[in-house]
Amino acid sequence: MSDIWSPHVVVAAMVERDGKFLLVEEETAEGLRLNQPAGHWERGETLIEAVRREALEETAHHVEPQALLGAYTTYYERRDITYLRFAYLCEAVGFDPDRSLDTGIVRAVWLTPQELAASRIPPRSPLVMRCVHDALAGHRFPLDFVMHA
Repeated sequence: MSDIWSPHVVVAAMVERDGKFLLVEEETAEGLRLNQPAGHWERGETLIEAVRREALEETAHHVEPQALLGAYTTYYERRDITYLRFAYLCEAVGFDPDRSLDTGIVRAVWLTPQELAASRIPPRSPLVMRCVHDALAGHRFPLDFVMHA
């Protein structure tokens, strides 16, 4: 019997306001990294529910997905993991300043693409900048592009 290969499915919230994107500084095994609010898709939720939850847990911002930016894959060789990332273009619709952020999240920050590219804190993966570029290029798919039965 062979092993069944399984990618890790994650969601990411692409939230832009006034030319700046909502990002998180997070502690990783490789040190401090920048990432979009993102995390694993959990059993029993839709991808849209997952992106709302992850954004709230990591930034204290309530978001509402407007469109699917795209589906992306990246391979993390150090841990032999392939990630399948569904990135959603979202609108910030509320903020809970008293909410504690997830373990490992240092803080949420708003950065321009230029500030992100010049940051001393590196992105968590190549997908961070790729998603910013795709969002700026106007990539978008309808929310019902991914159907849940």
